[in-house]
Amino acid sequence: MQREITTVERFYHEQARPLELRLLAGAAGLKRVIREPTVNRPGLALAGFTRYFASKRLQVIGKAESSFLRDLKPEAREHHYADLFSYKIPAVVFSRNLKPDKLFLRAAEKAQVPIFVTPLITMKFINRATLALEMNFAPRGSEIGSMVDILGVGAIIRGESGIGKSESVLALIERGYSLVSDDVTRVTLIDGRDVMGTSAELTRAHMEVRGIGIINVASMFGVRSIRSEKKVDLVITLKAWEEVPDIDRLGMEQEYVKILGVEIPHMIIPVRPGRDLARLIEVAAFQIKLKSSGYNAAKELNDRLVNHMGGKI
Repeated sequence: MQREITTVERFYHEQARPLELRLLAGAAGLKRVIREPTVNRPGLALAGFTRYFASKRLQVIGKAESSFLRDLKPEAREHHYADLFSYKIPAVVFSRNLKPDKLFLRAAEKAQVPIFVTPLITMKFINRATLALEMNFAPRGSEIGSMVDILGVGAIIRGESGIGKSESVLALIERGYSLVSDDVTRVTLIDGRDVMGTSAELTRAHMEVRGIGIINVASMFGVRSIRSEKKVDLVITLKAWEEVPDIDRLGMEQEYVKILGVEIPHMIIPVRPGRDLARLIEVAAFQIKLKSSGYNAAKELNDRLVNHMGGKI
């Protein structure tokens, strides 16, 4: 598990277009680090109450804060600006295309704090920026294996090289399911509970088929055959038949594997010539879907047997 450092520069480059950001001043401070994945309105801090000032967050000045500052005398404004920039704030964003005064820009340049402006209304900017920051702060990792969306079930298929992963994925795509990633799946933890899988941007929609080479799945099977991301609901490991001497034939006990600290249902499918792996993977996904809705076929059969034996005693 890893967490990438979110600098103001990274946030600006990634969100300049969606958040309509323009840099006004403080370019020297773009390397500053945003340490908390949320946004703060520094109204109380600008008024002089800084005891609980969330200085590690991106700061947003809206109409209320701007009106308050505009009503102050220049000497008082300069004093409040000095107090604000005495903290190691990452950056300040003015919403609604509000323009900071010259004293504010001068103080920001001196403290090397980036100042941005956006035409978005304050709450809309806060909502969008918070979502973007949460994604940047989310724990990340990678899993060796291909991922397919099977009727809403995100399944990572893994196994040793040559075991039949690519052939199985290709067969599933031919049946109308969607490829999420080939060979390596990038995973991100969302809200501390959901693991989202995706592929590298560079290789998206492509997969390697041994003996054929690289194919473009979208061009060959249509745009519905790919999906940019999907929640990971199941991990399937393909293993050679002789390497699985003790397999649970009933499926009473559900196995799990941890990805980014979250337990994901795990199934091992033995591989030997003649087995339709794609069909087995498809059925495994259907089984997980039924279990998530509260139906367990193995438990139902077990309860039937117990009731039947109880009736004979």
